[in-house]
Amino acid sequence: MSYKLFIGDYSYSSWSLRGWLLFRRFGIETDIHRIDFSTDAAWSALAPHAPARTVPTFVTEDGVIWDSLAIAEELADRHPEAGLWPSDPGLRAMARSLAAEMHSGFATLRSDCPMNTRTAYGEVPVSDALRADLDRVEMLWSHALSRSGGPWLAGTYSVADAFFAPVAARIAGYGLPVGDTAQAYVDRHLDDGAFRRFRAMGFACGETLQRYAKPYPTRDWPGPRPRDARPGETGTPVNATCPYSGEPVTHLMELDGTIYGFCNAFCRDKTVADPEAWPAFVDLMQTGGKG
Repeated sequence: MSYKLFIGDYSYSSWSLRGWLLFRRFGIETDIHRIDFSTDAAWSALAPHAPARTVPTFVTEDGVIWDSLAIAEELADRHPEAGLWPSDPGLRAMARSLAAEMHSGFATLRSDCPMNTRTAYGEVPVSDALRADLDRVEMLWSHALSRSGGPWLAGTYSVADAFFAPVAARIAGYGLPVGDTAQAYVDRHLDDGAFRRFRAMGFACGETLQRYAKPYPTRDWPGPRPRDARPGETGTPVNATCPYSGEPVTHLMELDGTIYGFCNAFCRDKTVADPEAWPAFVDLMQTGGKG
């Protein structure tokens, strides 16, 4: 079984985040193909998979699925063991309703606060329409968490949480005012390993896009503070092979005085962005390359 998932920019594409989480958060293997929509090559990459013209696009041996909710349902059918939806019928119905409302709603939140995991803002004005969207989000989250008992909307992580992950990123990145229950749920996403890995890859590839800039004061990203790592040019790494691919080391990184090696710039740079987000690298740190 061979899958391909086409996504856009890691830092700015909220629908790409949703699609990526549907695979990575549930342990479903796929080849990831990142598309740069600022170039003509983007359309060439999707041309063989018509009628798809957006991301995420999921390509299987049977055809093409080009809508996030359709991708979720297709994966749930193909991989019932992965638990994309809750097994409890009541919680499953609730989770489906939550994902569907996120899929079609919250237009002001989307337009006023586009996802941007590279930059965090403060002093963001909240219009009446934006406040109405936030109130609805808070009501839905409170209802779901109260009914399921948490820690995620339907108890365990489900499609509903994958769909609301970019909302959590928006609330965090723009410092939008929400109550304690909603803020705790936002923080849970910011601390989630898969979310952190997706954000880290945004720094490893792509660039800051000025069209997403907002005229507000910037501040530190409110999630966990990554450890201070940096690319290295010289030194002897503690490992001979990349912790991700197993290929020979060609690129270096320094962390706390120790040199680590990777097979390419992307593997190095995604680790520099957030070393503790990557389980394979954490294992390497713990073993010192002797595992």
